[in-house]
Amino acid sequence: MSLLSTLVAFVVALGILIVFHELGHYAVARLCGVKVLRFSVGFGAPVWSRTLGRDRTQWAVALIPLGGYVKMLDEREGPVAPAEVHRAFNRQSVWRRIAIVAAGPVANFLLALVLYWALLVHGIPGVRPVVDEPPPGSLAHAARFEAGDILTAVDGTPVRTWQDLRWRLLEKALAHSNAEVRVETDGGETRMRNLDLSGLASDDLDANFLREVGLSSYKPPLPAVIGQVLPGSVASEAGLAEGDEILSAAGTEVVRWDQFVDAVRSRPDQAVELEILRGGVVRTVTLTPEGRSENGRQVGRIGVGPRLDEAAARRYSVEVSYGPLDALYEASVRTWEVSIFTLRMLWKMVRGEVSLKNLSGPITIADYAGQSAKMGWLAYVSFLAIISISLGVLNLLPVPLLDGGHLMYYVVEVLKGSPVSERTLEIGQRVGMAVLFSLMAFAIFNDINRLVGGS
Repeated sequence: MSLLSTLVAFVVALGILIVFHELGHYAVARLCGVKVLRFSVGFGAPVWSRTLGRDRTQWAVALIPLGGYVKMLDEREGPVAPAEVHRAFNRQSVWRRIAIVAAGPVANFLLALVLYWALLVHGIPGVRPVVDEPPPGSLAHAARFEAGDILTAVDGTPVRTWQDLRWRLLEKALAHSNAEVRVETDGGETRMRNLDLSGLASDDLDANFLREVGLSSYKPPLPAVIGQVLPGSVASEAGLAEGDEILSAAGTEVVRWDQFVDAVRSRPDQAVELEILRGGVVRTVTLTPEGRSENGRQVGRIGVGPRLDEAAARRYSVEVSYGPLDALYEASVRTWEVSIFTLRMLWKMVRGEVSLKNLSGPITIADYAGQSAKMGWLAYVSFLAIISISLGVLNLLPVPLLDGGHLMYYVVEVLKGSPVSERTLEIGQRVGMAVLFSLMAFAIFNDINRLVGGS
């Protein structure tokens, strides 16, 4: 995906998440009678602004799009007219202040809930968890998984797609426990496999987690025949067409589709010569696969798909969908589980049980935004839901400058019966700023390391 498209997908995602977060603060502040002076998407100098409404609230889009804020009337930040003192934020009861501050993260959770609900009502296509032959010596091999096994449940919880499976097994790996996996064998029998995840190292819990375990999607042998060419892709520009049979790639004979895929993926931004058979005539085509970051390494893509056997495709694919009420329940469960999982990962990082290399910054998030947008609107909406939950969880952390830091002060105020001192607020602000800048610097370092080192 082009840099421009990636940036657009990233900016749109940030805009949606920030607007919903700040709308949460804004809406509850208005319900509590607090006057809002400015609603800003981004920090720094405004590049666009309008003053609207009875309160003459300034709505602005600022230069630095990594956040936003709602500025409310407050005696601590400037003089307030006597007639409007009752509308100042600092004059509200502690419970109203708690509600206003908590409303931002809550809005992010509600956004994720709505997005998941929409996806589940529409239907989410997925790949059925049918496993390939595990590599010798892997955990999956030790658990006696076999090629063609269909994984149907983990510890009694049904799994319908690879995404479901990865989620359930990652939870078990974080707990350093075994997973009882129910499978349907290629012969139609139901069996249980005991997958021991207790010995996985923290560095294994990354995007390639299932590969480390030894589980990969079963790849039925497909002929090396092109069934789809994406418009505007490298393959389209090189003249490849549906029905072309690949005879060789980079000088190596090709019989199966996966051999062709391996030849292309292993040569990002390198010229690859193909021999194809079209209409009984052998032709030579030279193209350069587009390099793309995937799980921390560069792979080549040309924009083609195989000719599929429809019966086989139905066996290995599934669409997950629910009615409106069931979808609301499932969306609530997903939002809750992702939130708890995010907290557990953060706690594991603090304790050193999970590598800080898993911490991602804006560059990696932008890359994921671009990749998900390229995959289609369903993947992009799913990405938005996950990032919205992450934003909500992070903002609730008890770190000064974040919403969670303010909530921490208000809880202390409830317990001691009076607000925390100005000196405490000042020290907390400095500590919070140091923590946030350190985390951001480390996350950006990880981003750059992934780009440069491919890890």
